[in-house]
Amino acid sequence: MADTIVHRLFEQAKKRGDAPAYLVKRGPVWQATSWREYGDEVERAARALIRLGFAAGERGCILGFNKPEWVIFDLAIMAAGGAPAGIYTTCSPDEIAYILNHSEAPVLLVENREQWKKVEAKTDELPHLKHVVLMKGAKGIEDDLVLTWDEFLGKGAEPLEELDARIAALEPGDLATLIYTSGTTGPPKAVMLSHENLAWTSRIMAQVTAAEADGRTLSYLPLSHIAEQMVSIHGPVTTGSTVYFAESLDTIADNLRDCRPTLFFGVPRIWEKFHAAISAKLEAAKGAKARLVGWARGVGLRVNEMKMRGEEPAGLLALQYALADRVVFRKLKAAIGLDGATTLVSGAAPISRDVLVFFASLDLVVQEVYGQSEDSGPTSFNLTGRTKLGSVGPAFPGVEIRFADDGEIQVRGPNVFLGYDKDEEATAEALQDGWLCSGDLGRLDEEGYLHITGRKKDIIITAGGKNITPKNIEAGIKNHPLVHEAVVIGDRRKFLTAVISPDAEAVAAFKKEHGLSGEAHELSEVHDAIWKTVQEVNA
Repeated sequence: MADTIVHRLFEQAKKRGDAPAYLVKRGPVWQATSWREYGDEVERAARALIRLGFAAGERGCILGFNKPEWVIFDLAIMAAGGAPAGIYTTCSPDEIAYILNHSEAPVLLVENREQWKKVEAKTDELPHLKHVVLMKGAKGIEDDLVLTWDEFLGKGAEPLEELDARIAALEPGDLATLIYTSGTTGPPKAVMLSHENLAWTSRIMAQVTAAEADGRTLSYLPLSHIAEQMVSIHGPVTTGSTVYFAESLDTIADNLRDCRPTLFFGVPRIWEKFHAAISAKLEAAKGAKARLVGWARGVGLRVNEMKMRGEEPAGLLALQYALADRVVFRKLKAAIGLDGATTLVSGAAPISRDVLVFFASLDLVVQEVYGQSEDSGPTSFNLTGRTKLGSVGPAFPGVEIRFADDGEIQVRGPNVFLGYDKDEEATAEALQDGWLCSGDLGRLDEEGYLHITGRKKDIIITAGGKNITPKNIEAGIKNHPLVHEAVVIGDRRKFLTAVISPDAEAVAAFKKEHGLSGEAHELSEVHDAIWKTVQEVNA
């Protein structure tokens, strides 16, 4: 039998039975679903897909926030011999239509009426789409395409030998999932990941994070991203750990305290928010309390600098650390819900070393990971006992790193993707003799830690982990006759900014036509004209 995420799921259903697989908050109570029930839900959904006419090798899409139905549908598509593809909830109707047509998906899962409206606006342009399934709670949608979640599962109630045959036919090298590159302003590329890519990466990730069956994670980042899939789907299925599904992005702080995760993954923006909130509270401390916190942070930083080198404190420092933990660290961790965390990870975009040092001083070592969808998430990873703040860690175990003549990071390993779906030219550019060309520039230091020094490709990654192609935005702004040049910046920032220089001749003609005088940057009429184009580009 092949080792795939699908096979692992059914093994966990047999082995762990009544143990909780995932929890959802309904009212004031977190309700658990067992591994046995989880496996049954996936089987039933897979049978329903087949009865709807879903063929092996086809694709299915998912559009919605993190819910059990997202994961069940994802795994059911794999079990039915297909490949799922997530769509970001922030995508526009045009972007959604592009992905549905590119993937030729006959079936789509949507979260609610709001997301359905985006699809409905484009149904005339979606020749492949035959069925739309709603997540639980979505009501009031009358359309021949649409099935409620209960109606959908009802089609999979009876046993089906065809499903058993499809699961048995899954091979490690087969396509398992599509990851559409996120947030690009041009058409996204579809990263093809195999069953081996997912199974191998999740197994090694479980080893390096010491993840176990009694572990807990909080699912809240977009499941369309491979990093969150590793945290919420493939990792838990591999280890048998439990997933808490966040109620919404607005309830993360409360849900974190309820879940008390053992493993917590955040993009830099999440850690920056924690940093800002905790800093404000620490700065409010006065007198003896402020001195106590300052002393504890000094001890915490010294101890964690040792731990990151694989050493342990001894003697007086060990006693000081125990005291600092009892009077400061333990209380702070409990207040934010990280008192049970054994592994804290930051990824998807670069994070400031100062932020990482801040957390290390509070006895919270955040391990930065570097990689991309094309290598299933990790190229390098700061490991427990082998972490260097400011680096992105040593090579992920089992992965090789080398550098091209221009310093570009190249990667080879069982996690490297199959290629881009329907894009041979891009695949040939990214994969050369089995090596993935990352587009990032870097170096290895004398201790084997990878440092990112720049980007070969002109792509911005915001603090929230969103990938932006600036040239498309710049070109859109420069289409305005009053604009000579536009430069978009935003790497590691919360938002994008454009620096715009006006065209002198065009502005002179504009001023003459409207009877204006003065410098271009001082004229509200010039501002308003250009701003209108900026708003159109933003839309």
